[in-house]
This record gives sequence, structure tokens and C-alpha cells, in this order.
Amino acid sequence: MPKSTIRRSKLSTFALAASLLMLQACGGGDGNGDESSTVTLPVVATPAPTPAPTPTPPETTLAETVAQFTTIDLNNLLNYADPVLPAYYDNTVANRDNEPANNQLENRIATLGRVLFYDTQLSINNTKSCASCHQQASGFDDPDRFSTGFAGGTFTTAHAMRLGNIRYFQPGSAFWDKRAASLEEQATEPIKNAVEMGWDDAAGGINALITRMEGLEYYPALFEFAFGNATITEPLMQQALAQFERAMISSDSRWDQAYAQVFAPNAQNRNLNVNLTGFTASENRGRQMFMTSRNNGGAGCSACHQPPTFALAVNSDSNGLDAGETVEFKSPSLKSVALSNFFMHDGRFSSLAQVVEHYNSGIQNGPALDNRLREGNDPQQLNLTDTDKAALVDFMETLTDDSLASDTRFTNPFR
Repeated sequence: MPKSTIRRSKLSTFALAASLLMLQACGGGDGNGDESSTVTLPVVATPAPTPAPTPTPPETTLAETVAQFTTIDLNNLLNYADPVLPAYYDNTVANRDNEPANNQLENRIATLGRVLFYDTQLSINNTKSCASCHQQASGFDDPDRFSTGFAGGTFTTAHAMRLGNIRYFQPGSAFWDKRAASLEEQATEPIKNAVEMGWDDAAGGINALITRMEGLEYYPALFEFAFGNATITEPLMQQALAQFERAMISSDSRWDQAYAQVFAPNAQNRNLNVNLTGFTASENRGRQMFMTSRNNGGAGCSACHQPPTFALAVNSDSNGLDAGETVEFKSPSLKSVALSNFFMHDGRFSSLAQVVEHYNSGIQNGPALDNRLREGNDPQQLNLTDTDKAALVDFMETLTDDSLASDTRFTNPFR
């Protein structure tokens, strides 16, 4: 080291020592004039360390995105695809299933369907959803005769259908007049309807709705979760809605619980026509009439409304509501029929007693009338007693499925 550098270093050290001595001589004590010999060294502030950069938060997961808006946990999905069914939901029932090979139930897709079913943002003014007209507590029916459209002052011209066991009508055509070939095709028609949810051509159609959905954070996330791609399309919406609705299986009514105790797969008529434990005399009388053909003293109802699903037989024609009827109207399953307030495609009946009276004495002739409702060339006249008519009503009330009406898999998922 050069001598000049050493000299400057020694001078600096000497200067520091001198400063300390001067501080002592000037009374650098406790600030109260105490001239003690204690030397207080100056506090040298230590520079604060440079903070580490804040780590970039991980990308929000699909589950976190969906959880912001719904109660759905994508890591713990509810079971739609593999329900536990009674033994009598066997091959006889499976053969009536309209589930297509290219849209088999998957929990991920049905979960998306649940969100679509309850989302009012799928209507043009954010007021209506599928669930507005198909209410769980009413057996996925509308408690009103006609459903109120998105605009509030307009109404549908048909009564909403119950959805329980909708999967067990073959070949799967939908709407009362069977104009949609499948449940998938039917699923988005109410969305595009000018009265129901409003996305008709004048409003931009389904493409305008998809643009809105792309701006809702949870839909790209849900579509990616369900299909592996965030792209939203109408066919994928149809798949998801159809899966959710097909999952609405009704198998826990009072009738189901009692029938499970007597079901015998190899017995004649599968033991459908035996007295059931826990049923009143009137309920068992109504069951007997429902299951027994007219030729054997019954009302023959089960020929069209097939147990155990009580969905309509595929070869059923119309039921003669109006004279000269040419449209072959279908019927929903009779499961939870007693939760409805109105009946038939136009909701003209407001009680099950009126429904029974129609089949007893009110059937009108026409080209579309089902042959099972004829006597020769004329409509049937059952000529039931008041007691037997009441018994049929009592039996139909045993078909109410309270489990389906409260099942959390089918409740509103939105927060």
C-alpha cells in the first residue's frame, strides 16, 4: 500500500478518536447535565435490506374460479353418473333408457349442466333460468298453469313438464308434441324462444348468448373442466343440460319403498299387483286398479304409464283431450305427479280428481286417440264409482318422491 494511503488511514483513525474525546468533554451524558465518564457512541442506522420481490401468485385454478360464484367443489364432485338404484331398475328399465351412446353421463358434464339449468344470465335480461319453470319442489314442474316469460307480461302456451325419469321415455323425443327428436335437441330451445328466455334471432340468437357467457369467468372454466376446452358451443351446452336432466331419476317414493320389499324379477308380472305393506286400503285399491287391465276389472293405467318408472310407453298415442285431435301428445312420468298443480299439455285440469274423471268419462274421439282408450270405435267409459276414483288419486299420491324434491345434487348451485 502506498505511504500516502497509510498516512490518510492513520489520520482518519486519529480524527475519530478525537471526536469521541470532544463528545465526552462536552458532557455527552444522559441529557440532564450529568457529566459522567460514560461514552455514548453514535447510533449508526443500518440500511434496511432490499425486500425480496413479491412472488407472482399462481394462476387461479378452475376450481377456485368456479368457487367464487357457486357452491360447487370441482375437487369433490357430486355423483350423477353412478347412482344407487333399486334392484327393479334392471334390464327391463334399462331398455327404456333414451341416453345416447355419444352422451353418456359424466359427473363433470352433468355438473356444468346444473349450472346452466339454474343460471338466470342465460336469459336476455337475467331474470329467467330453466329452473324458473321447472322447480325442484314441484317435481321440476311449474306451479303455475303457464310459465311467465322473461318480459314479465307474456306467458307460454303450454304447461311445463315434470322432469323426473325423463330418461325413461323411448325413443327420447321431447316436448308435449314430441317435436324435438331428443332431449339434447330440446335443451336449448327455451333459451332461444322469444317468450321464454329471449335469445331469438332478433336478439342475436345463441351466438349472442355465447358471447355473454365468454365474459362470465365461471363458464370458460367449467367448459374446460367438463370438456377439456374453454370453447363454448351450443352442442356442448345441449350435452350438459341433457345429462343433468337425465340424472333426475325418481326411485324413492312411498310406492318404491314398499315395492322394493315384494319385487321378484322372475315372478309373473314382477309382483306389481300385490298388496303393499304400509299402504291404506284405498291406496292398495287404487294400486290394483292402476295395474290391472280393463278386461280384468281395473282401469288399465299401467299399460301406458309403465312401472317402475311410470314413464310413458313408447307406443302410446294421444289421450283424447279434444275431439278430432290429430297431435299425439306425450306425457311425463307420473312420479311426483301429486306435486303438480296443473295437468295435461295446456294445464286445463287443476286436480288429480279431474284427471281421473277425464279417463273415466271425458275422452274425446279423434284420429290420434290411443287404441287402449277405445271400446270398439268409441272412446272408453270406465264408469268408476266415486270410491274407486278416489282410490286412484290416493295411489298416485304414493308416487311422490320427496328425496328427488330435496336432493342437493339438483339444487341451485349459485351463491
